[in-house]
Amino acid sequence: MPGILIVDDNPSIRYLLRVCVESKTGFAVCGEAGHGVEAIEKARELHPDLIILDLSMPIMNGAEAAVVLKRSMPRVKIILFTMHADNIGKALGAAVGIDLTLSKSDGLLKLDEHVKALLTQAPLAVQTEDLTNIGAVSVTNTERPA
Repeated sequence: MPGILIVDDNPSIRYLLRVCVESKTGFAVCGEAGHGVEAIEKARELHPDLIILDLSMPIMNGAEAAVVLKRSMPRVKIILFTMHADNIGKALGAAVGIDLTLSKSDGLLKLDEHVKALLTQAPLAVQTEDLTNIGAVSVTNTERPA
């Protein structure tokens, strides 16, 4: 079963993400981290398939962590889950290795769908006001594989 690492400096957000992911996707959260340096350490230890990563964190932010994570684990999928989604352009996201940017204000409602899509590579219809597609996932229809 794919493992998911949740990285956010707010323990309440980590808890909400864990509950959402485990109750709605069937995937397991393999670990949590509170900042970018801890995320890198946990990812190297746990080998997650997907990382849900906050942008604004102490010690090392999500963009800096994403660069290191993609360099050392090129197959890991990364969702940048942030209040600053509108400020993250496609070019910046792609440059730092982000597969998908999702707004915290809108994204929790659809997080499960995007997690499933990234981990199964199933195409998924999205609304552009909810997130910015960062190129790694085709988001063109709503059909699911059988």
